[in-house]
Amino acid sequence: MVKASYRELDVWQKAMDLAEQVYAVAKFLPADERFGLVTQLQRAAVSLPANIAEGYGHSHRGDYLHHLSIARGSLCEVETLLTLAVRLKMLDRNRVVSIWSLAQDVGKMLRRLSISLRKNSVPTADTRHPIPG
Repeated sequence: MVKASYRELDVWQKAMDLAEQVYAVAKFLPADERFGLVTQLQRAAVSLPANIAEGYGHSHRGDYLHHLSIARGSLCEVETLLTLAVRLKMLDRNRVVSIWSLAQDVGKMLRRLSISLRKNSVPTADTRHPIPG
């Protein structure tokens, strides 16, 4: 079944949850990391649902897959930055375990969506976004 909007995609919704959780945990990073790790972590977290949405908005399957690939890269970046923050003892491991778990879920969902798109044809933008009326 084709979703009428990217907002209906479970992966986009979970990616939004992940971004929210990343923003919440970033508040616990040291103030002197405001223009370093905090900014990079937040940008990577925002890039994840943004690229899912942007890819959905393209009418070509290749463009959609490309943006999902970028989203997967952003997800890996979030995981790496959180791991670094824990290793540098800027964040307590227990504070980020649930975020890592959610990130794993999002990663699995992105892989499944990408596989599905490779196997099946994607409707054009006109059929995905019908004009009401």
